[in-house]
Amino acid sequence: MMLSVQGLQAWYGKSQVLHGVTMQVARGEIVALLGRNGAGRSTMLKAIMGGVEREGQIQFDGREIGRLPPHQVARLGLGYVPEDRAIFPDLTTAQNLLLGEKKGPGGPFGLPDAYALFPRLRERADAPAGALSGGEQQMLAMCRTLMGCPALLMVDEPTEGLAPMMVQTVRELLVAVAARGVTILLVEQKLDIALAISHRLYVMGHGEIVFEGTPASLAGNAQVRREWLEV
Repeated sequence: MMLSVQGLQAWYGKSQVLHGVTMQVARGEIVALLGRNGAGRSTMLKAIMGGVEREGQIQFDGREIGRLPPHQVARLGLGYVPEDRAIFPDLTTAQNLLLGEKKGPGGPFGLPDAYALFPRLRERADAPAGALSGGEQQMLAMCRTLMGCPALLMVDEPTEGLAPMMVQTVRELLVAVAARGVTILLVEQKLDIALAISHRLYVMGHGEIVFEGTPASLAGNAQVRREWLEV
């Protein structure tokens, strides 16, 4: 397994959010992590990266990373695109991309690759990143992380707040990234996207895994969808 998590617990101060989460992501998979707001999905990604207080075993590509700080986790080849995108608004699009550039275990990825995946970034290369649309900023955040050549990409709610046309663009980009050999762990609210592009899915509720299976098995399980996903 590329990523193996066993008994992961996480806290914000005295508030415990994750309660012994166990999950795995195999090399080459797209794995979706689903659940309602507050279920612990974003905290899961932050805990893997080392961004919150945590306990449990986290192995990445056979190495224990549960006690490493975020910058060391990133250097091992684990990329993370946060929900807030964390772009630098006063820097240009190209400058934001170049800030992410580093050698990593994933395949080579540079400015030409970013522009090929999302040509709009080339058109907006000299524009301040803060002037980009929400969808363009999401593309920028993802491509900036890919500039670090990660072997595994964790993406938190990439379609949140985007127009339908841009949602489709994000979906196509994720598939294109996976086709380059990058493994993906995706936190996503839109069930149709997760069912369409994922190999396997986990559903979280109250900081625990409440379902694990294929898209077909979740699509056929009305009880799980009704209890843990539908509003």
